Amino acid sequence: MLSRASKILCIGRNYAAHIRELNNAFPKKPFFFLKPPSAIVGPGQGKLLFPSDVKAHYEVELGLVMGSKLPARQPISHPKWMEAIAGYFVGIDVTARNIQDEAKKAGLPWTFAKGYDTFLPVGPFIPKHLIPDPHNVIVELSQNKNIVQHESTSLMLNRIPRILESITEVMSLQPGDLILTGTPKGVGQVFSKDVLSARLLNAEGKEIIPSAFSIQADVV
Repeated sequence: MLSRASKILCIGRNYAAHIRELNNAFPKKPFFFLKPPSAIVGPGQGKLLFPSDVKAHYEVELGLVMGSKLPARQPISHPKWMEAIAGYFVGIDVTARNIQDEAKKAGLPWTFAKGYDTFLPVGPFIPKHLIPDPHNVIVELSQNKNIVQHESTSLMLNRIPRILESITEVMSLQPGDLILTGTPKGVGQVFSKDVLSARLLNAEGKEIIPSAFSIQADVV
């Protein structure tokens, strides 16, 4: 289901501690970048692959799957945004950090840093009734069984209604579109043969099933 996305939108700098750990400026309003659908690799569909000259970094995130259209430049009420979401997933927004840093210094877009094939490993689709409050779950990522990211979505600077409102100021959202809601602190480099494992936990710390997946990284 996730591999059929027509577009993937990702909000940048949506957790304060992550902004600080990369020494970035706090944005004055939500901003987004795109990842191509060719970056998606589903559970059991392959490895996370990156060239030897790329410093790949993991960034675990809560993802949204759109179930119905949200037209551009129309108000979004609370029932409307909840109804428009079909479900959720946990994904890893992989970034070629050295390429992103070069692009930022030159004032250029980040597309190449975000768009390599396999740079969006995703877990299974999670029906939305399993996550009644998406602002009260924990995203978790382990690298070789060591937990490196573990944070509550309650710490988002821009919550989901604001994310959707910002996107639809410019473009309509279509069924099947994917939205990544930002990564918390703890991002770091991925090395060849690493195994990354991601999952979602509820507020009580219990794993939300289905959500978990693992993927091995390798250099090409």
